[in-house]
Amino acid sequence: MTISTTTRSLLLRSPRCLPLCTATRRTLLPSSPLRHPPRRSLATTSPRLSTPTSADPLPLEVTTLPNGVRVATDPAPGHFVAAGIYVDAGSRYESDLTRGSGHMVDRLGFKSTSNRTYEQMAKEIEQLGGQFLSSSSRETIMYQATTYTHSLDSVVSLLSDTVLNPLITPDELDQQRDAALWEIGEIKTKPEMILPEVLHKVAYQHNTLGNPLLCPEDRLRTMDTSTLKDFLKMWYKPERMVLAAAGVEHDRMLELADKYFGHLEKSVGVGSTITPTTSSSLPFVPSAASTSTPTSTSTASSSLFRHLSTSATSSASQASSSASPSPLDPTGFDYLSTAPAKYTGGELYLDNPDLEFTHIYVAYEGLSIHDPDIYALATLQVLLGGGGSFSAGGPGKGMYSRLYTSVLNQHYAVDFCAAFHHCYLDSGLFGLSIAVNPTWIASAPWVLANELDAITRPTRGGIDHGDVQRARNQLKSSLMMALESRMVQVEDLGRQVQVHGRKTPMQEMVALIDQVSLDDIYRVAGRVLRPKKSSIVGDRKRSGKPTIVVQGQLNGLPDIPGTLARKGLNGEA
Repeated sequence: MTISTTTRSLLLRSPRCLPLCTATRRTLLPSSPLRHPPRRSLATTSPRLSTPTSADPLPLEVTTLPNGVRVATDPAPGHFVAAGIYVDAGSRYESDLTRGSGHMVDRLGFKSTSNRTYEQMAKEIEQLGGQFLSSSSRETIMYQATTYTHSLDSVVSLLSDTVLNPLITPDELDQQRDAALWEIGEIKTKPEMILPEVLHKVAYQHNTLGNPLLCPEDRLRTMDTSTLKDFLKMWYKPERMVLAAAGVEHDRMLELADKYFGHLEKSVGVGSTITPTTSSSLPFVPSAASTSTPTSTSTASSSLFRHLSTSATSSASQASSSASPSPLDPTGFDYLSTAPAKYTGGELYLDNPDLEFTHIYVAYEGLSIHDPDIYALATLQVLLGGGGSFSAGGPGKGMYSRLYTSVLNQHYAVDFCAAFHHCYLDSGLFGLSIAVNPTWIASAPWVLANELDAITRPTRGGIDHGDVQRARNQLKSSLMMALESRMVQVEDLGRQVQVHGRKTPMQEMVALIDQVSLDDIYRVAGRVLRPKKSSIVGDRKRSGKPTIVVQGQLNGLPDIPGTLARKGLNGEA
């Protein structure tokens, strides 16, 4: 197991903010696939959905098997193929009883199964000549591999085996428990890794997107194999799976899908696509830990991971802690699979004078992945840009972005300043982060407030059409260059089919980015930062409250909420 950054997030994928552990094996020769009797059930599959265009001579096809498994292919030729299985699971779907299960299931990928011992699994992987990895995020758990084209059958065999037939032995769990403790210890020491996670915890207190990506330490010590197996049984259903491949003919992938997934039975009474509701039809059931006011969390000096830990509680104690309990079991599938994200906002201050810099994050509720303005918001993030005061690759990387020209190039005490954007099925986070020398913390909140205020006011923003054109070009190039990687290509395909039911062709995506105008930039900034003044009724229902997380030297830090309020960035109309 190695700790590495996750693959770059594309525009229409749920971005992730923490490096996750991935099982990676490099290999040489093909191996023998599992032998399961193929099931001839493709005659009853749904019609194919394909998206050919004049610029896309090879269509991207999606077929749904009778049991609900979606099969998606991009036949673009190459020396290697990539395949992946994407499951609608992740930390947002965890209850207090299963907290941290997604993280541990991710770590237990490609271990022993009912068909292979761990040694057999490792040997076959080492013979294939590619890369195998598993990773988890808030809304998906994925298993991916790249290999030579002639080894595709073996790859799908291994992927299906680790997804459908994991043994999860006590010894394997103990090994991964120790590895996860080390991983968490490493991440705790790196503010740039852990603070985005803390930001989600504060922004969505005690619900869905606020659930920790990393298994809390108190849960890690008590996690058992039965909890993980129950988690898999609840979420690893065929209608919640996408099997995607790049560099493969669709008919060939359908044969393999039928061979390795055709025996699965569709869940009774469950639709082929289950996504969180965006309405208030389901009542929000807080966990037992959510007895405090959910709008603000503030502490001057405390253990960082105390705020990321959630002890397991019984469903009975959860029900008794709620003033108006849900008619659905808050630990059950029906509730968890449709529970909407509830943005709360709030504040958290972590005093750590030993840190070299003070780190400040200011975020607002952004847009969901389905919002038509998602391209405008992504363009705004690129336009703001930013980065570190030191560039290992030399000058030229984003040096004309707004945060470079207005902040990093103007204030020597700023070590890092950048815009961030996390988008999910029904919500998102957008904001700025800054790391400064502690002697300059009195000025840092004003700098952030000024930059956020400026992008909502055409008369003072200083943004022109050239800035927007530059941001559009940078966004398009980053998307296209990322897709040069087979692993990113197949992940993008699988995740888009998960979220949208189709893959948006690059030509369509480029056209949508090119349509973003200067007026769109100001408008979408206003939607996010000043929703109460938006002309869209749905925006005015959002609180507009900021989420603030600070770690480092706090002595001399001004009132950040008050600073934002003086710019009208505190959610008031």
